[in-house]
Amino acid sequence: MTDSAQELLPATVLVVDDNETNRYILTSWLQRAGHTVISVGTGEEGLTRLHSGEDALPDIAIIDVLLPDMSGFEVSERVKNSPRTAYLPIIQISAAAITPDDHAEGLRRGADAYLDQPIDPGELLATVTATLRYARARQRAEKLAQRLIALNQATLDVYSAVGFHSFASAATGGAAAVLDSQASAVFLSPRAQAVHSMVDAPRSPVRIHPAHPSLLKQLAAQSLHQETGVTIVRVPHGQWQAMLPDDHLSGDIALAVSRTKRGRPPICLAVPATALQSADDEQLLQQLANSGALALEALRTYNEEHALGLALQRSFLPKEMPTVPGVQLAFRYLPASEHAEIGGDFYEAVRTVNGLLLAIGDVVGHSVEAATVMGEVRHALRAYAIEGHAPHHILDRLETLLGQSQPGLTVTLCLVLVDLDERRLHIANAGHIPPLVIDPEKGPRFHEPHGPLIGLGLPHPPPTVVDAPPGTRLLMVTDGLVEVRTAHLDATLAEFREAVADGPADLQEMCDLLLARFGQNKDDDIALITALFA
Repeated sequence: MTDSAQELLPATVLVVDDNETNRYILTSWLQRAGHTVISVGTGEEGLTRLHSGEDALPDIAIIDVLLPDMSGFEVSERVKNSPRTAYLPIIQISAAAITPDDHAEGLRRGADAYLDQPIDPGELLATVTATLRYARARQRAEKLAQRLIALNQATLDVYSAVGFHSFASAATGGAAAVLDSQASAVFLSPRAQAVHSMVDAPRSPVRIHPAHPSLLKQLAAQSLHQETGVTIVRVPHGQWQAMLPDDHLSGDIALAVSRTKRGRPPICLAVPATALQSADDEQLLQQLANSGALALEALRTYNEEHALGLALQRSFLPKEMPTVPGVQLAFRYLPASEHAEIGGDFYEAVRTVNGLLLAIGDVVGHSVEAATVMGEVRHALRAYAIEGHAPHHILDRLETLLGQSQPGLTVTLCLVLVDLDERRLHIANAGHIPPLVIDPEKGPRFHEPHGPLIGLGLPHPPPTVVDAPPGTRLLMVTDGLVEVRTAHLDATLAEFREAVADGPADLQEMCDLLLARFGQNKDDDIALITALFA
């Protein structure tokens, strides 16, 4: 409906006049013009009718100035001072209070127009129409402003969604909030599952159900077919129920369909057709559908890249640990949450001519690039280890490699060469979380000495040699396990050391304990290697 058509709609008029004849005449004129009239004889009756809350407010009030219980000025003033009725337009009428001062008093105390009696019927109806035009235009502007605020919030919500449940809630709840109605949505989740969501009212819980895979094609056929863009179509209720028999919307449906790329499934937002009362409402629904389609496409692309990055990252990690007489090994690798960025954590165990080399490291940064660099570093590390280079020489060679192939990137890396013949550990740490050595007599202690990160172009010192009598255990972790943003690292490491000291001797049980206690709700990858030397 156009704005001009809305301005001509009949109104509900409250007439407050103690003169029964006047009420009859005013009511007759207004009813012949198509308006609905509610008439009362006193100011208190008028105020009670407005503030009862039982019925909808009238669209306009015509109030006589001289009433038996209070003046019409007081009635108007009390109407405009109440939040419920502050925006109700008022026409003041009087046969006695007709001076300019009376007019000024009435307008100052709440009247939007002032007419002297006797009143010409044409002038009365024209004044009613003009007053309603202004009031309705103001109401439309205020309503549009509120809906634009709701649209802005809904747009932020759909772009902030990190999964199909949160997206469904944001898109469906956003449509309900923007148009103050029931709403439904149908879309294909980032994991290629057709989803149908419904909400009964703004801020109500959103119900999400799987949908038939062909449903999106049926809905797209209503308007877009294979094209991109956004459009709104009206769907008869019977046709809508045939496609979605479990949907809760009643009456004919306004369906917004949006697609950002050819070949991609669209996003569909549906509301009762009666919720779209103006061209502004249609544009708001179109805008939300378009924002939802763009946000869902970004979410789908992110999920595809994230899955690719995870597959790439995991392909670089060892499938199993080597079997070495006299050494028990256990390891864990826990990826970050589904919606966290790809990390560069890695671990390795390589049999060399000098003994067993254990390594754990982290490419600084979170991206597919970090995962790629992690694979490059790990493969080079294995090659240098198999060639028999000492730990600090491996670090030097990795330094050269990184400086040539990935300048500007840095890597933390801790190497421990296990010499079982001499029962010693050769530890070379390039800026990584210190390894925890658990001596069977002295208990756990962190090996603190370390050199610079790889990637800074600095030389790496020779490894520190630590005795490893029978029963010695070694624990190496990445920062995802022990770093907490709200706590100092030293405090967390001290707590970690105490947990190991009091924990089980079995390596597998120790890994499970540490992940349960320190690895929950982390947004970074976690790698963990532990070894026991017989």
